[in-house]
Amino acid sequence: MVMLVIALIYTPDNPIQSMKSCFTLLLFILLTATCTFAQRVLEGESAVTTNHTVTIKGKLVPYTATAGTQPVWNAEGKVIASLFYTYYERSDVKDRASRPLVFSYNGGPGSASVWMHIAYTGPRVLEIDSEGYPVQPYGVKENPHSILDVADIVYIDPVNTGYSRILDKDAKREEFFGVNADIKYLAEWMTTFVTRKNRWPSPKYLIGESYGTTRVSGLALELQNAQWMYLNGVILVSPTELGLERGPQVEAANRLPYFAAAAWYQKALPAELQRRDLKDLLPEVEEYTINEVIPAIARGGFLDDAKRKQVAAKMAYYSGISEKVILQHNLDVPTSFFWKELLRDKGYTVGRLDSRYLGIDRKEAGERPDYAAELTSWLHSFTPAINYYLREVLKYKTDVKYNMFGPVHPWDRTNDNTGVNLRQAMAQNPYLNVMFQCGYFDGATTYFEAKYTMWQIDPSGKFRDRFRFEGYRSGHMMYLREEDLASSNDHLRDFILKTMPKKGQPAKY
Repeated sequence: MVMLVIALIYTPDNPIQSMKSCFTLLLFILLTATCTFAQRVLEGESAVTTNHTVTIKGKLVPYTATAGTQPVWNAEGKVIASLFYTYYERSDVKDRASRPLVFSYNGGPGSASVWMHIAYTGPRVLEIDSEGYPVQPYGVKENPHSILDVADIVYIDPVNTGYSRILDKDAKREEFFGVNADIKYLAEWMTTFVTRKNRWPSPKYLIGESYGTTRVSGLALELQNAQWMYLNGVILVSPTELGLERGPQVEAANRLPYFAAAAWYQKALPAELQRRDLKDLLPEVEEYTINEVIPAIARGGFLDDAKRKQVAAKMAYYSGISEKVILQHNLDVPTSFFWKELLRDKGYTVGRLDSRYLGIDRKEAGERPDYAAELTSWLHSFTPAINYYLREVLKYKTDVKYNMFGPVHPWDRTNDNTGVNLRQAMAQNPYLNVMFQCGYFDGATTYFEAKYTMWQIDPSGKFRDRFRFEGYRSGHMMYLREEDLASSNDHLRDFILKTMPKKGQPAKY
């Protein structure tokens, strides 16, 4: 390259001047090349479409996969960020107007959409064993349970997650990183996507996991009121509290059913409880929680000593930890302490997001585990799989780092009315139904807290028949367990098909 530059601009009649010109141009080329190859900036607009097939429920399903970016604009129409998405569209469908479209979000806040994308609903899932643990070599395989047979799916990475990035250096972080800011810009982005893909006539669904449930609950009303886009369903996987106040007493008591589930899995309960099936045991613990534990904790220091001891003994019976430590915590045992305490005498901790997973701490003493055993395991298998899959299978090639968790903090959590807003969206839209999916061994967003949230969204009970709850013998990401991957996708498929109104059926009370 150097010799070519010199040959092009060197002139014998003025050798000194021409050599200066050579070196000036050469320096410019080298600097430009360095910047080009070192650059790790996301393209505001991009798309790569590939063709694939997957066998679902024994039937071959052809589809296209589009991996790309679409801008986020500010009020003045200036591009301030770009979101990475992956869009799966079944390619043998003639009537796209009646074909459901599912928007999928994960949580954090600050998490990419990778988890449900390559482990739950998408056409490919990562290589793990039947219980969700990493195996090598890393990679992906067909997902025979994907919902792509009944619905098209778009996985969206919010700003600073996955490949998504802020592009305008003058853009303010508060435009993206908060409960309501997040909902507002994503609703605008989704409207553009639906318009570009000509999906306005399609029945539409939102699925969110963990903090993603806060996101999609708020989006349900924002899409209706600000974008005039109405939904058929919202699916809440391992949901947050959705901004619904419950008070510290209820919050403390509501942990007990999860304690019982985790202790049952780890065989830490008395023999007579261990012999019972989990789904037979948990309703009994739930009833005791509501009828006895909540009132006991509510009485605080004025609870009769004999009653306090009686409740602590029963909590110990159901939780696998001692009556003594329960009394030492005034009946309010933090989940972080439980993860450390349950198997302390065996030298293990249990996982936060999935208490089937075991960890080993530096010392057995302490109030909480040193690390999240389950998250370490998941990152072990997910990170190589998504980086390989996007680049080599979907052919989207970039030097931008894929953020499994991105820099989005501080996150403004004020004015979180997402649970109330979800109820309002249901009130305004008779088509809208909601399904909860929860793992019994999830200690971060516990299944019983999710039930409590479901009960509180609509205090009148008038929408009771539009809610559905499904529980699984797994954790936060229940789909990592092979048996639950099949059943949870079946529940999604059934929910979608049952919430699509018959042709001509009006949306009215």
